[in-house]
Amino acid sequence: MTSAHDRTSPARYGQQGQHRRRGTGGRTAVRLGAPLGVVVAAGLAYGGAFGASGAEGAGGTGRVSAAAAPAWAAEAADGFASVDALGQDGTYGGRDGRTVTVRSLAELEKYATATEPYVIVVDGAITMDPKGKEIKVASDKTIVGAGTSGEIVGGGFFLGQGVHNVIIRNLTIRDSYAGTWNDKDHDWDAVQMDGAHHVWIDHNDLRHMADGLIDSRKDTTYLTVSWNRLENHNKAFGIGWTDNVTADLTVHHNWFRETEQRNPSTDNAAHAHLYNNYLQDEPGTDITSSYGNYARGRTRMVLENSYFEGVTDPVIKDGTASLVQRGNVFKDTEGRNESGGTAFDPKTYYPYTLDRAADVPALVRSGSGPRATPGTGATAAATTLTVAKDGSGQYRTVQAAVDAVPSGNTSRVVIAVKPGTYREAVKVPSTKPHVTIQGTGAAAADVRIVEGRSAGTAKPGGGTYGTSGSATLAVEADDFQARNLTVTNDFDEAAHQGQEGHQAVALRTAADKVVLRQIVVEGDQDTLLLDTAAKDRRGRVHVDRSTVVGNVDFVFGRATAVLDRSVLRLKKRWDGTSAGYVTAPSTAAGNKGFLITGSVVEGGVGERSHYLGRPWHAGGDASLDPQTVVRDTRLSAAIRTAPWTDMGGFSWKDDRFAEYANTGPGAGPAGTDRPQLTDQQAADHEIADWLGDWTPATS
Repeated sequence: MTSAHDRTSPARYGQQGQHRRRGTGGRTAVRLGAPLGVVVAAGLAYGGAFGASGAEGAGGTGRVSAAAAPAWAAEAADGFASVDALGQDGTYGGRDGRTVTVRSLAELEKYATATEPYVIVVDGAITMDPKGKEIKVASDKTIVGAGTSGEIVGGGFFLGQGVHNVIIRNLTIRDSYAGTWNDKDHDWDAVQMDGAHHVWIDHNDLRHMADGLIDSRKDTTYLTVSWNRLENHNKAFGIGWTDNVTADLTVHHNWFRETEQRNPSTDNAAHAHLYNNYLQDEPGTDITSSYGNYARGRTRMVLENSYFEGVTDPVIKDGTASLVQRGNVFKDTEGRNESGGTAFDPKTYYPYTLDRAADVPALVRSGSGPRATPGTGATAAATTLTVAKDGSGQYRTVQAAVDAVPSGNTSRVVIAVKPGTYREAVKVPSTKPHVTIQGTGAAAADVRIVEGRSAGTAKPGGGTYGTSGSATLAVEADDFQARNLTVTNDFDEAAHQGQEGHQAVALRTAADKVVLRQIVVEGDQDTLLLDTAAKDRRGRVHVDRSTVVGNVDFVFGRATAVLDRSVLRLKKRWDGTSAGYVTAPSTAAGNKGFLITGSVVEGGVGERSHYLGRPWHAGGDASLDPQTVVRDTRLSAAIRTAPWTDMGGFSWKDDRFAEYANTGPGAGPAGTDRPQLTDQQAADHEIADWLGDWTPATS
């Protein structure tokens, strides 16, 4: 892409579609930001995932079926349960064993207590006898509900000293309640752990028990509790019962609803990471919260982006505890709200991504609890290929792993890249869909894919690369994902001033259903090329919680792309000057272009030095209808007061450029040089309008 002179002509904005109410509700489903292995596709049926019921006996009145493990059975935990420690490599439950479906208490107890690994599918309601019974689960087990029908009634599970690698998922565990609200006589929990490690409790509905819903006791550690509903109860989730300060645990995206205490109460935990939880005390009911999150003893707690509604004493700590708060929302709360001391950085232990606290109620209401299909809903287990420069993986380069993916693959292939800098150009061809390239470091900066060629760089054998050919990472395959890594083009403009063609792409996409999540894309001119395979082909891209760095047209192309909760970082030109353009869309008529929403535009450049965008009519094609909409985004003072400009003889006013509800020193009022959407127009310019029937979280 080349720069051009600016012209002006009458303003125009695109036609309005049907008007919908602006706001949250079901429209924000595309924002589900659960980590890999936790995202759920609601509404999918089991079908034949477990095969037909067989004749394998197990006692009791039900039948047990054994079959090949479904895709979700290969999923591993996130958070502290994912950390390699105590001789255990993360938490993956019974994935190395057989899958059995159980329908009676005898069957469930047989397989849950066995020494061999099992994936145990609970099909229907199983009643504990006697009431209050807790099955003593052995190591290497996955216990999961069949759709939303799997229930444990009147009892629960016990994980004793040394029990490890256990997943309890997608179940309703309920109704051991013995008639006393603050019950001190019955220790009838939904899940009790005494000295266990590497446990993942995920997407369950836990309610109306006699004692605790979850009790993590006696140095239980490497525990992740995620996407559960804990409701209608007195003592929800207790952690501690020890003088030792050794426990590490992660609690995220849980809904504590109408629970009086222990939400959770965390005693003497070495590292307690609580984020994106929703604590709700509904007014006018018989249950009133006595406190919310509690850091007791010598606990070190990090509490991030959670939402507290109607809770009394929402956050409290002992004088001996450390509690760091960041980004939490408190609505209609009263009483103690405390923090103090120093804690720890969770990202030094594992990668994670925060959802915005304001989004948490809608996310957790829709995403927590048992699902019709556990996990991602994939039809086959993902294949994982490992890359490491030092030879400890299957491949030493990322491209070698891509080359190993079979053409025409029909299921997800994850290329897990160990920390390091990989100097190579990588191409994912159109014949290899469903590929994920994922950095395994604690942060995106730990895995860097770097190349330094530009449009004018000479190719071996003659010619030059051209703009699209300069890409460090080129993606031409549908259903691609990149996560937790950095992609850089470090072409040195200053050293090549005599060379034509300084466009230097870091990442190019020319495919549909592309997810770029928690990545960094770095360059100067033409950093991120969001394209389609052809002018008449669809190319949807979701850039989520990522950072894009550049100066001239550094987000450009004809794709339908959403840049969501991301940072667009402006940098100076090669000679130290400040001037540039954020976007250069080349959208085809009738398509959506670029939507920047809930993001930040900032950087160490001069004030009023950068435009938000200009229209790229590639090849002088007058039929194109470029579009950029920037909404609900913070703009630094680097943005010009007239933020749009012309390009190549085409006026921005003849195309589709607008803002809505932006903030910061770079924002400004509506005017002829600064079109603003009305509330009615903005209702048709939301994420779901861009992505249509595709939900990235379930891709």
